[in-house]
Amino acid sequence: MKATVERATLLKCLAHIQSVVERRNTIPILSNVLIEARSEGLRLMATDLDLQVVETIAATIDINGATTVSAHTLFDIVRKLPEGSQVEIAVAADKMTVVANRSRFSLATLKRDDFPVIAETDLPTAFALPAKDLRELIDSTRFAISTEETRYYLNGIYLHAIDGKLRAVATDGHRLARIEIDLPEGARDMPGVIVPRKCVAEVRKLLDEYGDDAPIDISLSTSKIRFRFSAEATLTSKLIDGTFPDYSRVIPTANDKLLKIDAKSLSEGVDRVAAIATTEKTRAVKLSLAHDRVTLSVTSPENGTAAEEVPAEYAAAEFEVGFNYRYLLDILGQVGSDQVDVHLADAAAPTLIRENDDSRALYVLMPMRV
Repeated sequence: MKATVERATLLKCLAHIQSVVERRNTIPILSNVLIEARSEGLRLMATDLDLQVVETIAATIDINGATTVSAHTLFDIVRKLPEGSQVEIAVAADKMTVVANRSRFSLATLKRDDFPVIAETDLPTAFALPAKDLRELIDSTRFAISTEETRYYLNGIYLHAIDGKLRAVATDGHRLARIEIDLPEGARDMPGVIVPRKCVAEVRKLLDEYGDDAPIDISLSTSKIRFRFSAEATLTSKLIDGTFPDYSRVIPTANDKLLKIDAKSLSEGVDRVAAIATTEKTRAVKLSLAHDRVTLSVTSPENGTAAEEVPAEYAAAEFEVGFNYRYLLDILGQVGSDQVDVHLADAAAPTLIRENDDSRALYVLMPMRV
């Protein structure tokens, strides 16, 4: 095997590929990237057995062949090579040589035949989404994905078709994020699937390389999902084998107290008073709602107290409610408009947050005792 490739092209590809590879592996070959020199260019693949990324890049191929080499080591080498250099990759026996300008490296390899590949299976549901819509589905929900491994069925985004819409939902039990877009052609009979957190993160990184209108082809079954970004880049992932809870039960429909407030002012106010919150117990920010204003306050036994008044539209009965300030900031960070509507019931009931009644996204936040 022998090929020559531009350093910038190889680096960009390796940046995508190596992030799939876990730093610690009990199976040595899972630390490697598969490199195949073909007539159409260099094809690189990485996997952790649940997730697989494949990219093909332009290169001058002198000798076809394939091998595997440490993904992180190769990435670090290419990253440190001079800009604009041409990188020559050659394999002989069980060594790969990497040559660029005056630099030369010799790396250990493992056999290509031992490299695991996620089996190609039938993916009966297929549809396409503009990159802009897929970005919005991810950005509006992924912050609410649970990291609690025991509740594995919450460790991803639940993607499903309902009422003529494609809906994405994530929750960790403390907050819930939901967004829906018009159902794309081909998705009507799709099964409800839970896309794992790591897959979501890798898809989101790849989306940064594509314009808003670039079509992303999505194919899925009940066990796998594939995102084809272009003819050169594909990501395949296993899905979470579990049942997502009936999230509709926690979305309040009768919250009768409406707070209309500038999202930026509220976010900045919460961020300022939270400066004294240094422990898990002091993460609660108290909202004291009165006529046309909200007073934000945080109390910390170690640091003292902080308070700030924010103007707002509010005409219901005065009361107080507390939220985890980080969760509240996460939600406010997704609001695209100047004003946000906060629908409240009482200090113990779920609170509904959305830009307005017509917005595609809504958020539910559970209160804290304050």
